[in-house]
Amino acid sequence: MKIKEIIQQPEGRRLEFKEALPTNAELASSIIAFANDAGGELYIGIQNNPRNAVGLPEEELTKIEEKVSNIIFDRCYPAIMPEITFITENEKHIIRVVVYRGSTPPYYLKDKGKLKGTYIRVGSTNRLADPEIIEELERRKRNISFDSEFVTDKISSDLEIGDFKQEFKTRTGETIDTQTLRKLDLVKKVSGKEYPTNALVLFSEDQLRSSLFPFAKIECARFKGTGSEEFIDQKSITTNITIQAEEAYNFVLRHINKGAVVEGVYTVSRWEYPVKAIREAIRNAVVHRDYSLTGKDIKVAIYDDMVEITSPGLLPPSIDYSAMESRQSDARNKVIAPLFKRMGIIDQWGNGLKLIFDELKEYPQIDFRWKEIGLSFQVQFINLDYITKQELLQKRNTPQVTPQVTPQVKELINCITNEVSRQEIQEKLSLLDREHFRLNYLKPALEQGLLEMTIPDKPTSRLQKYRLTLLGQEVKEKIETHKI
Repeated sequence: MKIKEIIQQPEGRRLEFKEALPTNAELASSIIAFANDAGGELYIGIQNNPRNAVGLPEEELTKIEEKVSNIIFDRCYPAIMPEITFITENEKHIIRVVVYRGSTPPYYLKDKGKLKGTYIRVGSTNRLADPEIIEELERRKRNISFDSEFVTDKISSDLEIGDFKQEFKTRTGETIDTQTLRKLDLVKKVSGKEYPTNALVLFSEDQLRSSLFPFAKIECARFKGTGSEEFIDQKSITTNITIQAEEAYNFVLRHINKGAVVEGVYTVSRWEYPVKAIREAIRNAVVHRDYSLTGKDIKVAIYDDMVEITSPGLLPPSIDYSAMESRQSDARNKVIAPLFKRMGIIDQWGNGLKLIFDELKEYPQIDFRWKEIGLSFQVQFINLDYITKQELLQKRNTPQVTPQVTPQVKELINCITNEVSRQEIQEKLSLLDREHFRLNYLKPALEQGLLEMTIPDKPTSRLQKYRLTLLGQEVKEKIETHKI
């Protein structure tokens, strides 16, 4: 990747920019945070704010590389082996440090020790890991999951699981007995006694679930307007986790509209939101949330302009939401996820994201966005029709100033009808030079607010497309009527 492409990417979970060589502690904490998470890339010689390739002195590159290697070797434990390379373009020299996801976490600062020197990546920052996160990193090293660990507060035979047994039989036709519990890894035998795993406690209706996991619930709310100051309806779903997703989904259905749309020569009714995709997102939130994080629950929020689902726990390192059409699977909860699949609550491995991606194709008026907020993962289904209506109302009361557009921008605007990729626009304009197109057509249109990205959080995504804004549509109408 060239420098000009690199600097267009936003800093985030897997990417960091430094204008110059950072302090020893700062560099080491970034390397450790990347290794403890999904891996990442650190570029030295690129200023972040404002984003600019300032470069490093050529005669100091080798010296800086050696210093980076020594800092990582001397200050990080266990050993981290990064890949360090030089990038040179237009006499700008950049050092690229690639850190791969570590196989023996937790990684930490030698001089601080594990409890005070373990860092994780949260968004574009490095955060000192708390004991819960360190324990999760230890489990990852041993390839075990939190839901598979056993609880000694009560033996499994004393746990109340009648509702779970009935739900399991309804969905599978099978009866839950002691042998089945063992086969599903829902119990563990220790010193001659069988204890429930965290998963079985979460599936139970026992008081132990409330005491151990008081936040293993879904908080649903329908807010008035587009803010969270006032709500119309709310519900706390505290049942066992096998039926939480359906209850939350039904809450959503009660608070979204169904309208008429024309398909071919027929008028049919359908939901204003892609409800299958929303159901899948809620199920994913229940199945893949991090139950080891205390004090955090799943939240389903409905506003006038969107449906928002927030789940505790960062996205698993191997999952990439920007490639939703591909089949991806990474189960954080290795006991809960297979059981949900057996009960038919979730589909085949890797189908969930593709199901969301496929249904979104039928809803061009819904903008799907995702992001990590602190130690939680959030998805949003944004109703662009609602936003458009509000913008039109505002437009009626706000004088619009038509920007001065160049002939190149006029050409670009004229050729755009729906959402189109960069390559499609270039082909329509018969332009072969990508850089010429970017500088003289695309960039000015974006800067003047005539054009917008469909994936603004990932400017360089291979799925990126462009569409006219309301201002762009107005300018296009004026161009077509020869008013500008």
